[in-house]
Amino acid sequence: MRRTNIMSAVLGGVCVFGLAFVAAAQAEDRGPGAVYTMTNDPLGNAILAYQRDGSGALTSQGIFFTGGRGTGGKEPDFALANASPLTLSEDGQMLFAVNPGTDDVSVFSVSDRELTLVDRKPSGGHLPISITVSGNLVYVLNAGGNDGQSDNVAGFTVNHEGHLSLIPNSRRPLSADVTNPAEIRFNRSGTMLVVTERVANNIDTFLVTHDGLLTGPMVHPAPVLNSAGATNPFGFDFDSRGGLFVSDDFNDADGLGAMSSFRITREGVLQPVSENVQAGQSGACWVAVSRDSRYAYLVNAVSSAISVYSIDPATEAVRLLSSVPSPTNPTDVGLTLDGKFLYALNPDETGAAPGITAYRVDAKTGALTPLPGVTGLPNTVDGLAVR
Repeated sequence: MRRTNIMSAVLGGVCVFGLAFVAAAQAEDRGPGAVYTMTNDPLGNAILAYQRDGSGALTSQGIFFTGGRGTGGKEPDFALANASPLTLSEDGQMLFAVNPGTDDVSVFSVSDRELTLVDRKPSGGHLPISITVSGNLVYVLNAGGNDGQSDNVAGFTVNHEGHLSLIPNSRRPLSADVTNPAEIRFNRSGTMLVVTERVANNIDTFLVTHDGLLTGPMVHPAPVLNSAGATNPFGFDFDSRGGLFVSDDFNDADGLGAMSSFRITREGVLQPVSENVQAGQSGACWVAVSRDSRYAYLVNAVSSAISVYSIDPATEAVRLLSSVPSPTNPTDVGLTLDGKFLYALNPDETGAAPGITAYRVDAKTGALTPLPGVTGLPNTVDGLAVR
């Protein structure tokens, strides 16, 4: 992957422990918002911020350095082979980002005009690749096994000023030292934490206790999850009823990209609902569920398409509705809170200009209509957070 000076590239281009934050914005997006991605630059990681207007158009808001470093990414695995390396607090007032090159996490306060760096702390492990927030509880996924150490998760509390404090005894291992994990995420109620082990072909569930510590992991191997065998679970998301929706990548095999859905018991046991519902695409890696829990979107990086699935509210079963082509290989994806727009990140995997693509979402059908996006991003970009 080519190294591009991030400043010239940017200028050249167009949730149940201690509920400290009021998530009023969850129910309705009352106006313009923003889209964020990170450079993952090994010389200095930074957030690229874009203001979003009522039509979905993006305007550059600036570049805001995290104080840490990225890794630059590794071909051909789409940067860090991860999902959710940056995320917003539930009220949209704080942005959290990992710095995989310096093993730490940065926190920004968010305003309509800029981001302000307020804290930076060690991630509790090596090579942080994904981060999740619920209330004032933050957990980080460290993929140290990819670099000679071991995989783990570590927990923090965050106060109103954005300062992080490591929770004692919060570090937990995954199923093995080396699992090639992809994503960590709380369910919407903050009672459950899930991690996908991409190459180990496991999904781990952790129960969140009242003091913010975790019980687990309960490891669900591929043969239990899916009769198709090794599906390489990657990205995932939850709906408001607790359903879990996971991408089945099948190691990028041609035409096998799919989505599976699950229920999770109070004990953390996954119960399969829809098994391997294929999209007819390749490289199924990233997932986003609409705020109203009606639709799930599957990003197929290799075949350059985003697939739309409906979600049955009674059963959590998914059904493929349609797929829309992407101009280049998309990766991380995010929806606005009001569900009107979807954005996808496009790193430099095909020689095309890296950028962010935009889509209008049909409220009745979930279908996507392409809108103008932005280009000229550094070719190391990784992750997407949308408000």
